[in-house]
Amino acid sequence: MGKPFKSVEEEAILSIARTAAILEHAGAEALKPFKLTITQYNVLRILRGAGDAGLCRNEVGERLVTKVPDVTRLLDRMEAAGLIVRQRGGEDRRFVATRITEKALKLLDKIDRELPAMHGRQLGHVGQKRLRELIALLEEVRAAP
Repeated sequence: MGKPFKSVEEEAILSIARTAAILEHAGAEALKPFKLTITQYNVLRILRGAGDAGLCRNEVGERLVTKVPDVTRLLDRMEAAGLIVRQRGGEDRRFVATRITEKALKLLDKIDRELPAMHGRQLGHVGQKRLRELIALLEEVRAAP
């Protein structure tokens, strides 16, 4: 029987992808009761961090963990659900500020109370020191030219 991987690099890439898929699936399941996708949750976290100033569509898209092909459509759906509001700028009418609503902030408060337990179940057994090492290694991988 042949070797399962052509190189340790291939094994590492596949291991990262498999782990990401498992964590993403668990995250999607955890957000189902809140009627949010992982991407929508990510948008809400980004906008909460932006504060009252909000962000334009491009800034939201650039900050997403997982890139989406049509940020406008994503924001349209979130606006229809009452999670965000968009408002044209005063002097530059092309600038549309996207802000989080009170409804969404309350939803994030509920989620924030539940997700730490899930994260603890997923990663708590690894230990803080090793998680810091993992974070540093992943940052090093992302920094590759």
